[in-house]
Amino acid sequence: MASTIQTLPTEVVYLITAGEVIDSLASVVRELVENSLDAGATRIVVSLWPQQWRICVADNGCGMNLDDLQQAATAHSTSKIRSRADLWKIKSLGFRGEALHSLTTLADLEILSRPVGGKLGWRISYGDGGKVMQVEVTAIAPGTVVTVSNLFGNCSSRRQGLPTAAQQMKAVQGTIQQIALCHPHVTWQIWQNDRQWFTICPAATTGQLLPQILPQVRQGDLQEVKLELPNPPNSSLNLVVGLPDRTHRHRPDWVRVAINGRMVKTPELEQTILSAFHRTLPRDRYPICFLHLAISPDQINWNRNPAKTEIYLNEIIYWQEQITQAINQVLSISSANFKEAVHTTRVSKLLQAAEAKGSYNFTPQNPNEDHKTSNSSLATPNSLKAVAQVSNTYIVAEHSSGMWLVEQHIAHERVLYEQLCDDWQLVPVEPPIILYQLSPAQVSQLQRIGLEIEPFGEQLWTVRNIPAPLQPRDDCAEAILELSWGGDLQTAQVAVACRSAIRNGTPMNHEEMQTLLDNWQRTRNPRTCPHGRPIYLSLEESALARFFRRNWVIGKSHGI
Repeated sequence: MASTIQTLPTEVVYLITAGEVIDSLASVVRELVENSLDAGATRIVVSLWPQQWRICVADNGCGMNLDDLQQAATAHSTSKIRSRADLWKIKSLGFRGEALHSLTTLADLEILSRPVGGKLGWRISYGDGGKVMQVEVTAIAPGTVVTVSNLFGNCSSRRQGLPTAAQQMKAVQGTIQQIALCHPHVTWQIWQNDRQWFTICPAATTGQLLPQILPQVRQGDLQEVKLELPNPPNSSLNLVVGLPDRTHRHRPDWVRVAINGRMVKTPELEQTILSAFHRTLPRDRYPICFLHLAISPDQINWNRNPAKTEIYLNEIIYWQEQITQAINQVLSISSANFKEAVHTTRVSKLLQAAEAKGSYNFTPQNPNEDHKTSNSSLATPNSLKAVAQVSNTYIVAEHSSGMWLVEQHIAHERVLYEQLCDDWQLVPVEPPIILYQLSPAQVSQLQRIGLEIEPFGEQLWTVRNIPAPLQPRDDCAEAILELSWGGDLQTAQVAVACRSAIRNGTPMNHEEMQTLLDNWQRTRNPRTCPHGRPIYLSLEESALARFFRRNWVIGKSHGI
């Protein structure tokens, strides 16, 4: 395999923006991670020991052969560019060939690598100036592991001028999260002091990944659009927007712009985004917006500053127009985004008010009490009347005070759970259920909740009785395995109720819906399912009348 890393010509070195790029733990992580991404890595593990000033980045990228490894830390050696012309068609995250060389002057550097398809892996230690100090064969999977130790060890004043370890770790986390947003297909695993710190799971799109970075934002709060642009050729615009009626920020800290896989600072584009959200947000609130542009490399000049976070972008006005149009498209109500757009702030407040003022009385009915003396509105079975089923999931019910939506699965789960609590009945099953490779703890757990289980051969067990609700089901074996993983009897009853309840997506006729509503109304705790999820949503008639403004006079409603 021929060497791909070469020393740049002097004329190219003079053209490259000079400057120190290694100034903190976060900058080391950024440079090493970008090398991993340039190598095509889909899994990156970052390990940090801040008190020891040590960083290790491992990836499953293409790896390097021995020739490349011996030259990797030489000044201005890179596989990304070759000539002066390449500076104006940068497609990689790195291109200067400075980072590894700089690290050899500031720390101890060791690289282990094995190319994909290569039979041998190599470990090389580098001295000051990138000189190879030690070479040996090593066992390693295809990919690369770079370890930086004793960072700034020969420059104690640099360490003293840096923020605290906690602040540096926060900067590292922010750096990785920003890079992850630009590369949602990559799996990230971050360790600190030999303990797992956080992970970022891969996602199909940035919009699906964003809730991992901002846990307070739900998937339904976001709208994502990707537009292929005819000019310039092979350009695209990917936009993830927090819908303004659902989520916003106190500070403009989540207006982010990325270009060709790297987060950048572009005040012009950031201001364009803020302007596009004008008068769609409450006062002193700012949008959540992530913009990722894929642009032909000849439209960008990355060679502006050492960190490559500031760029020159050709035709800035054109891109401002495209961004404004894309945001307007996301915020409009159309067939493409109607599902997300119907939940307005007004409706949200209406639902909150309706729930808070709901007059539906859930006082449980005492079976021994005379119905005529009960004050409960649930005394009569049909106080909720089934009207229809929506998406084979929600039962629309009419109540004297308005309209209700009841989720069928968790309503049925509540019914079954209380039945199981009142009568935990185990029934014999023939033929017995055969289970494979149970641990002693699993066997003990099944015995603890009353199941008859005994050995049936090597790694085989027979179960001769099961909870009654599971008897008619085809997935009894899977249900028993769930019960074997621990918990007390109540936990087992919740699991059985959930497994046995009618599934969302199951069609129900009118009689079945009414029966479920009647049974649910009689439960002791009808507000939530055993897991704590709300079962129903109520819309009072008075709230609906206010929303549709039925109190308006004809003249006023027609603007007279």
